[in-house]
Amino acid sequence: MQFIKMHGAGNDYVYVDCFAEQVPKNLPQTARRISDRHFGVGGDGLILIHPSKIADARMQMFNADGSEAEMCGNGLRCLAKYVYESGIARKPDLRIETGNGVLEVQLEVTGQQVQRVRVDLGEPILQADRIPTTLAGNPVVDQPLEVGERTFNVTCVSMGNPHCVIFVDEATDDLVLNVGPQIERAAEFPNRVNVEWVEVHGPAEVRQRTWERGSGETLACGTGAGAVCVAGVLTGRTERKILNHLAGGDLELQWGQDNHVFLTGPAVEVFRGQWIPAEANTDD
Repeated sequence: MQFIKMHGAGNDYVYVDCFAEQVPKNLPQTARRISDRHFGVGGDGLILIHPSKIADARMQMFNADGSEAEMCGNGLRCLAKYVYESGIARKPDLRIETGNGVLEVQLEVTGQQVQRVRVDLGEPILQADRIPTTLAGNPVVDQPLEVGERTFNVTCVSMGNPHCVIFVDEATDDLVLNVGPQIERAAEFPNRVNVEWVEVHGPAEVRQRTWERGSGETLACGTGAGAVCVAGVLTGRTERKILNHLAGGDLELQWGQDNHVFLTGPAVEVFRGQWIPAEANTDD
């Protein structure tokens, strides 16, 4: 199976062009194996590029643990880059079908190479039962969440997938790596949740670290950055347009007056190869 390795601000995925390749029979198992950074290609997950009857292409994604996810902003940017550069749809404005509906993307192209992509992430979902979360509030803004012996004020937003945004003075390893996985699987989030720890550097600038549902800490999370933009406005901490610093690079966010959230950032191809799973891998 031929694959392409790409990343958006360090959020890396293995991509398979299902216009040309046969879809693997056991996708969760394939995602786990191919995402393994020691015994596989390595990545935050697996993304399949399918034909679509209602858009230029369809994105199907799996986290590194094999669980299927609805959406990924960084992954979508890279998918759009491939769709354009491979000739599947060579036009600067694309429509991509995702688990969160059909999303529109705009490409910044230099010499037939896509450098950056602007994604319309759509309208944020703020109703608690649709995120979903059982926390109080509708929307859930700065509500207390007990984790062990500690309590955090959290704001919950869905950008097609669930996010729990927590503003802190410092996004420490303890918070991200120890508390993050506890919140991911907390009873208040029936479908699990992505956890964003956010330092506010000013009304138009933040720093984000993410514990991503099904993948652990990632260098960037595009939908998470969108959720942070919305949460910053809802809590009065930031403006509607921000620069978000992540470990893998910077992303530009804007919550427009039309209620849509826009994400702009890089899309980079790393390498291509052929996946031939070892016959010894007979677990699962």
